[in-house]
Amino acid sequence: MDVGPIRFPHLGFEVLVNKSFTVFGFEIAYYGVIMALSMVCGAIVAYCEAKRTGQKVDDYIDYTLFGIVGGIICARLYYVIFEWDYYSENLSQIFNLRGGGIAIYGGIIGAVIVAVIFCKVKKMKFFKFADTAVLGLVTGQIIGRWGNFFNREAFGSYTDGLFAMQIPLSDIGGNVEVTDAMKVIVNGVEYVQVQPTFLYESALNLVLLILLIIFRDKKKFYGETFCRYLMGYGVIRFIIEGFRTDQLQFRGVAVSQILSAVLFVAALAFVIVMRVRLKGKPSQIDPIPPKKKKIKSDAAGEDEDAGPETEQGTSEEPESGKDITEADAAGKENAEPEAVQEQEQEGQDENRE
Repeated sequence: MDVGPIRFPHLGFEVLVNKSFTVFGFEIAYYGVIMALSMVCGAIVAYCEAKRTGQKVDDYIDYTLFGIVGGIICARLYYVIFEWDYYSENLSQIFNLRGGGIAIYGGIIGAVIVAVIFCKVKKMKFFKFADTAVLGLVTGQIIGRWGNFFNREAFGSYTDGLFAMQIPLSDIGGNVEVTDAMKVIVNGVEYVQVQPTFLYESALNLVLLILLIIFRDKKKFYGETFCRYLMGYGVIRFIIEGFRTDQLQFRGVAVSQILSAVLFVAALAFVIVMRVRLKGKPSQIDPIPPKKKKIKSDAAGEDEDAGPETEQGTSEEPESGKDITEADAAGKENAEPEAVQEQEQEGQDENRE
């Protein structure tokens, strides 16, 4: 599909990116590629966190497929429900995921529902699971928002600020609302000049991920990292949603802002209650297993596990044990000749008698 360039006039550059590309005659949407990449990267981050905290990575691998399927179904269902006026007249577009129309809150709801069922079946702690998986979720959101960039959607109202973005009017989907205030003429071509809200959200989610990682080991109970995410993303989404022109609305109010406010209050209340209950008590978190240090064997030239590191970072037990063994061996070697000499001397004394 031929499209025009996306311009950032105040930053002084423009980019020409299509909405899709063709492989062996089959059209592949960049939106789908970005979403797939976000899922893969998010899963890898969650696996790494599971390994770091001593959990079974296989459990998270097993969950991945179910979580992705459940998330996509609910994300699409959420979007279609609140855009039913459009889809009721275009039923065939309900299954056209390549055209966009996936609500992240719907995806989160679906993934959480699947996680609750999965943890129940696997007899796992849900909040411990959620604290681990949420780092992968944020990673996926950081990357996934760029799918909106390729699709020319999820932008805000008119702006003449530093990050103002210009998109050819002809490249914008029919289900995206465009006002006259957004339109500008550039070299005889009609553009919309808008807020790149996808960029704002992606950048703020990156900040959120960094903060979650910094404070992940400072929690006092399982679920606190997940609650921090709900509070942080709730604030981010509430603010960003105020800029967007393609809001999903319920009785004239942005649905995402309502849900963001509810989740923020609920998560904050949960953290406060748990912190009060655990005041003066030890953390409810299982200790993270210490890392094993690799040592190189001089004889075989192979790496061997030295066991858990001590608080100083090294283990002296193997070396001291080796010294004791050598000392015992040396003592035995010195003791054996003396024992033989004593026996010979006793034999000579008996003969003399």
